[in-house]
Amino acid sequence: MKMKKIYACFLLMLAIVGNGEIVKAQGKLSKSDLIKLDFKTLAVNKQKLKSDKRWQFPAYKNLIDNANKLLKYKPVSVMQKSAYPPSNDKHDYMSIAPYWWPDPSKPGGMPYMRKDGEVNPEVNSYPDKEHLPVLCENVYMLALAYYFSDDETYAEHAGKLLKVWFIDTATRMNPNLNYGQAVKGVANGRAEGLIDTRHFIFLLDGVQLLQASKYWPKQDNEQLKQWFSSFLNWMQTSKIGIDEMNAKNNHGVWYDAQSLAIALYVDSTALANKIVLRAVNRLEQQMNNEGLFPLELERKTSLHYSTFLLNAFYVIAGLSEKTTVDFWHTKTSSGKSLEQAFNAIQPFIAQEKIWQHAQITPFVYQDAFPILFRSNTVYGCNRCTEAIKKIAGDTYYTLLLNLL
Repeated sequence: MKMKKIYACFLLMLAIVGNGEIVKAQGKLSKSDLIKLDFKTLAVNKQKLKSDKRWQFPAYKNLIDNANKLLKYKPVSVMQKSAYPPSNDKHDYMSIAPYWWPDPSKPGGMPYMRKDGEVNPEVNSYPDKEHLPVLCENVYMLALAYYFSDDETYAEHAGKLLKVWFIDTATRMNPNLNYGQAVKGVANGRAEGLIDTRHFIFLLDGVQLLQASKYWPKQDNEQLKQWFSSFLNWMQTSKIGIDEMNAKNNHGVWYDAQSLAIALYVDSTALANKIVLRAVNRLEQQMNNEGLFPLELERKTSLHYSTFLLNAFYVIAGLSEKTTVDFWHTKTSSGKSLEQAFNAIQPFIAQEKIWQHAQITPFVYQDAFPILFRSNTVYGCNRCTEAIKKIAGDTYYTLLLNLL
């Protein structure tokens, strides 16, 4: 009983972090403005902005205001963590699994026990997991500010951030995720850790926009390509990577989305075609006849995870435009399609119907913006834009998606 009381106090203390805020779930999506870029549309919108500075002015102004703030964001690296991973090499990325907690019935609390949907605030003790998504988002935003404004200041800072994390030998991350989402007393690293690096998708969009900048020379880009080639090889050959590839839920889909973005970046087109076909098979296997995903419906935050998974499929569909398979409109062997999945969830993410499955925390409707936004174009969902306007309210015209 005494041990249980001690651990109860320990967990209560851990639950208060920063300014008293509770840690958010590991499956939390990126900012709603982080949408897989359509570069053709982006080019058209840049011309519109050049010809008429008033075009989508609130969104452009907000982008530049945010980018100016990001100029004060200092480079981060894996070397900033205080603890060493099991390899004793700080260059190795490390995070701990969010839904695993000390077991009060075990000496020292180990091995940890799982509490689905409840995040152990210890995750904040390993800043790699905190730094990486922010880095990726900031490179994405700075690159967009550079693209639309032609101001090299933003490209210069984005280049610095990329070099510190990926290129500089003193600070670079080793191209592996051997110690991602570790569970104390159980595993030094797990396949689930690969979900941590899904933000690379957005970072690589930003890198593509930086290609024209003098602050992102070909030499730097080639070094970054080498890093991602090594990381992609690790994803395909390590036990952790293979296990994640074989995951039957959202983890497997995000694995495909991430590996597809990297494969296209490093010019591995044959692999990219293979990945899209694998994603089509995932849709066949994971989706039911109603267009929903049973493994996500089992979660305590099922609308969140259903949306989380569909966002990954949408990334794959956008990237598939550079392959031989049009994933947006492909039908599986039994006639299932991505459009069917969208139609099934659309009334719930657009606040037209009440979700009937488990959702123990309030759903963040902004997480569905990428789905609603792209569906307007690819599936002719005119009411999707109206749904975004309703959810965003007065902030709608400042949203970055107005420029995308």
